[in-house]
Formats: sequence, structure tokens, C-alpha cells
Amino acid sequence: MPVIPLKTLAVHLRPQDNIAVAAKPIPAGTEVQIDGRPVVVPGQVKLGHKFAVQPIKEGDPILKYGQIIGFAAKNIATGEHVHVHNVKLGTFQRDYAYSTEIPEPPGPPSQNRTFMGFDRGPERAAHQRYGTRNFIAIISTVNCSAATSKYVAERIKSSGILKNYPNVDGVVPIVHKHGCAMAYDGSDHKQLDRTLAGFARHPNVAAYILIGLGCETGQAMHLVNGEHLELVTLGIPRQQPLVLNIQETGGIAKTVDAGVKAVTAMLPVVNEFRRVELPAKHIMLGTNCGGSDGNSGVTANPALGVASDLIVQQGGTSILGETPEIYGAEHLLTRRAINQPVGEKLVERIKWWEWYTGIFGVEINNNPSVGNKEGGLTTIYEKSLGAIAKSGTTAMVDVVHYAEPVTAKGFVVMDTPGYDPVSMTGIVAGGANVLVFTTGRGSVFGCKPSPSIKVATNSPLYNHMLGDMDIDAGKVLDGVPVEEVGREIFEKILSVASGEKTKSELNDVGEEEFAPWSIGPTL
Repeated sequence: MPVIPLKTLAVHLRPQDNIAVAAKPIPAGTEVQIDGRPVVVPGQVKLGHKFAVQPIKEGDPILKYGQIIGFAAKNIATGEHVHVHNVKLGTFQRDYAYSTEIPEPPGPPSQNRTFMGFDRGPERAAHQRYGTRNFIAIISTVNCSAATSKYVAERIKSSGILKNYPNVDGVVPIVHKHGCAMAYDGSDHKQLDRTLAGFARHPNVAAYILIGLGCETGQAMHLVNGEHLELVTLGIPRQQPLVLNIQETGGIAKTVDAGVKAVTAMLPVVNEFRRVELPAKHIMLGTNCGGSDGNSGVTANPALGVASDLIVQQGGTSILGETPEIYGAEHLLTRRAINQPVGEKLVERIKWWEWYTGIFGVEINNNPSVGNKEGGLTTIYEKSLGAIAKSGTTAMVDVVHYAEPVTAKGFVVMDTPGYDPVSMTGIVAGGANVLVFTTGRGSVFGCKPSPSIKVATNSPLYNHMLGDMDIDAGKVLDGVPVEEVGREIFEKILSVASGEKTKSELNDVGEEEFAPWSIGPTL
């Protein structure tokens, strides 16, 4: 068997890296040319997994992206598979070097791009004004009213009335498992209110109603008054939103009837919204990765970073979440912080996560899932270094709390858990009107009211799940430049913002994925 050049089989990301990432499955016994000499790969190395390109002594750091992803748990020979069986996490000091590498602002784009979206009018704040979809939301304040909220939406859908209103994208129930058994006006209560308000005010939501039970801790009027909610719809004056409480209305059946009547009255008004040409600076991009593999940080995430930079260059916003998947790589972001206070906000969140996981006896390194490890990811450091590639290369201009409204233009970090539905729920509540979700294992995530573009990290996955994946970033492993795939993602963002349906929308996915973050005890 001939000796195969390393670049034919694997990706060696940085000259200082002592591992390479398999770009295709490598059979046991394959001879690979590394640094001008043949090396036998003794065991099989799966797609996305790592193998050593030089001897690594026990205790020495494992380097990927030129950064530490762990330490050798024993001596590792050249060509040997590098994974959980011979790598330990370890600890190392991170130099945060606040704001020492602030990127130059991107120059003006060669072309000012536009999309066809919805302008809600000057009554809305700027970050809540420009939408990519036109929904009516039925927002449940508590799990006890979740079924009732869904019944209202189902009644509207099954009636066939929506076909009379072609400019309305649908009626979406926003339901969840929370809303009670929490401290009244405490941190969980306020965070839930902030999340629900973010969906009520979302630029992709033209109008909404609130449905509660009546006796819950998460009272609808606490939400309305605390978040200063108003119903703002074309042709409808400012007023408090309609609140239906099941106990006050007289039970489920009467509440469903009242909800259907209210939504039916809204439909002709919401249908008056028309898509108009809007500058791309009104795109607020939410990014996430889920079901990641060893190639996520090689293909899809860097390509999404290119698209994020292009959005920022147009004057828009790109949001990176999943703080536990920034852990171990935060020192690369603090260098890009627009000023030291912004960098310190991120480090404060990192320290909070160390405390939060510690009180439950959990390590942040528990984050890489079974599927992540099967796909080649070994430690949280490795996962984080690949995950932050989604952020691109521009300055970090702000760090915000979960579901906090995002008002800054540029690259922003939102503090969210790594769990995809919970993370994206916060990012959408913050105002993201388009989502891009990268996956190496095959996540089928959607999150109404925002469209979710799915990017596969490898071509076998893309072809296997063609009905769910929108873009194949695995082409990078075949030699297509990351920049080219990034521009493809950017163009897809503009097309989807203009109304093109994503695969998740075609599959009608996105109603069950609303999952607000509950951080405290259930009482």
C-alpha cells in the first residue's frame, strides 16, 4: 500500500499542533507521510477523530488550533488515536489580556445588501422592529395553561382560516414547563418574565395574547407590568395585551373559545404587514452548535464565523451563546473585547458557571455528550475552541444575560447554557430574527418564530439527512475554502430572512423547542 500524504487524509490546523483531525475514516495499518517520513496508523481513526503527528509524553499538552485541549494521560506514539482513553482535562492558567487584540473595525462592504422583511413601525424599539417572519403568538404564562394555549392554535390551524391571510406565517403557541413553584419576584421569576416578554416583543411576532391559569406564581399581570408589555400591531392602538386566565374565564373550553375569537380578530390586521426591502444591518443572527463532532471547529463553525463577520460588516448583529462551551477558550474572546469592562463581564460569567456547577458536584467537562465524543470531541476545551469559531473575527462589543434584549450592533455574547433548546430560547428572546445551527451528528433543531438554518459539518451527514440539513460545510474537507462556504451561509441567511423556508420550517419543527432556563430550585 502506498504511503499517503497527511493532507489527503487529515487536517493539520496549526503548525504547532501535535494532532491532526481525520477528514475521512482512516483504516488501521494505513501508512501516512508525516514530516517527510512514513508513519503507520496502528488503529482505525474515525471521521472527525484525532491522531498524533508526533510523540506526546505523558503530562504534555495536546494542542489543537494552537491551543491546549487537554493533557496526555500516558505516552502517545506518532499515528496513535488521541481521545478519551489517553487524554485528561487538567487545568491551565488563561491570560485574559483584556482588549489587547481588538480587531480593526471591518471596512465598508463592497455592496450594501438588503433583504425582504417586515417593518413593525416606529412604535417598536429598533431591536424589536425588523422581522423576517410574521407570526401571532399565544403565550402561556405557566405549564398549567400550556395545553389550552396549544388548543387555541390547533383550532385556528384546523379551521382553514389561515389560507385567507397569506401574509401571516402562522399562529405559534409558546408553551413550557415552568411558571410556578418558584420564588415570587425572584431571579427565576424575573428571568422567565424576561424570556416570555422577549418572544412577545419579538420582531417576528406581530401580535400576541397571554393565557394563564390564574393561581400560578408567574402571574400574567406581573409579566405585563414588570416588562411593560403593550400590544403594538399595525392598526391597533397601544394598549395592554389581552390576558386570558382559565379560572376567571370559566374553564378550558371557554378560554379556547375566547382565544380563538381574539386571534381571529387579529388575523386581518396582522395580514396587512407586507415584506419590504430592508438593509441587512437589521439582521440579528443567533448562532448555536449542537450534536457537534471533531470537524465542527474545522468546517461549519469557522464558515459560520465568516458569515457572522459579513453580517457585522453590513452593520448587523451576531450573537454567540453557550457559555459552558466558551469555557477554556474565553481568553481568546477577552482579547477581542472592545474594552476591559466588556471582557470582565464574560469572565464574571465564566466564574459564575464554575460556582454554579460546583454546588451540584458537576464538572463543566461533563458537557461533551456521548454523541460529541463519538464524533471525535474529547474535552470541553476542545469543544469550546471549535464553538467560538462561530463568532468570527470582529470585536466583542457586549456580554448580556440570558434573554436580555440585545441592542448593540456587532458581535455579542449572551450567557446561556450549552443545552441547545435552552440556549436558543434565550437568544431568540434577545431578538435574533434568523438562526444558524451547526451540527456534526444531526440535530434537527427549529425554534419558531425564528427560522433555523442547519449547517452540516461533514458531507456524509448532509447526504444522509438531506431532508433536515440546509448547507453542507463538509465541502471544506474536500478542499473548498472556508470563506466560500461562509459566503454561502451569508447568502442563505439573506434568502431565509426574505422568506425562503428552511428545512426545519418545511418539517414544521419549532413549537416544542421553546425551553426557558430555570436556574433555581423547584419549590
